[in-house]
Amino acid sequence: MNLGDVSFLGAVVRRVEDTEYNGQKARAVVASAAYPTNIEDLWDAITNPERIPRWFSPVTGDFKQGGNYQVQGNAGGTILECEPPRTFVLTWEMGADITWVRVTLTAISEEGCSLRLEHIAPVTEDGEKFWTQFGPGAVGVGWDLSLLGLHQMLRDGQKMHGSDDPEILGSEIGKSWVNTSSDGWKKANLDYGADEAKAEESRVATTNFYTGMGD
Repeated sequence: MNLGDVSFLGAVVRRVEDTEYNGQKARAVVASAAYPTNIEDLWDAITNPERIPRWFSPVTGDFKQGGNYQVQGNAGGTILECEPPRTFVLTWEMGADITWVRVTLTAISEEGCSLRLEHIAPVTEDGEKFWTQFGPGAVGVGWDLSLLGLHQMLRDGQKMHGSDDPEILGSEIGKSWVNTSSDGWKKANLDYGADEAKAEESRVATTNFYTGMGD
């Protein structure tokens, strides 16, 4: 069974940033990671519908600017910008909630590339309640597990098992993934200016959610 290397999660760079999107006050949860491949291959890995299911859920749709997409069992939306092999921006829609995801690739060597993922949400009253409870890890841990799956696929050519399996996420290896990620997002939250006690409460709530230990 191909399981993710927790050390990769320790190398992910995490930030929380205030921003503005479409004229709205917004907040971005940002994760950056480096991969040992060139920018063309990394772009193909994250946009080719045949390769995406090897590290993420299957995605269907029209993979071009203005096209719509649907993640199996998850969000869907519209591809707002697409500039191969550098960047794309899309809406991330679940029910009535609309947020945005921007992915940017940067070549760092002939066989090395960095990926920066920003999940941007408008600052709203309901959103602030959710943020207070879970903090950046609510979306950050999920994206970390996807970035880990991408790392494993590029390294081994195989899909990582367990990132969407409640049984494995509740196992010792799964808990190590989630704890490492949650700890990283707590630090990002503290760097953003969160109170220590509130940041710890959010870390625990997020960890319990992903490992299935919560109510």
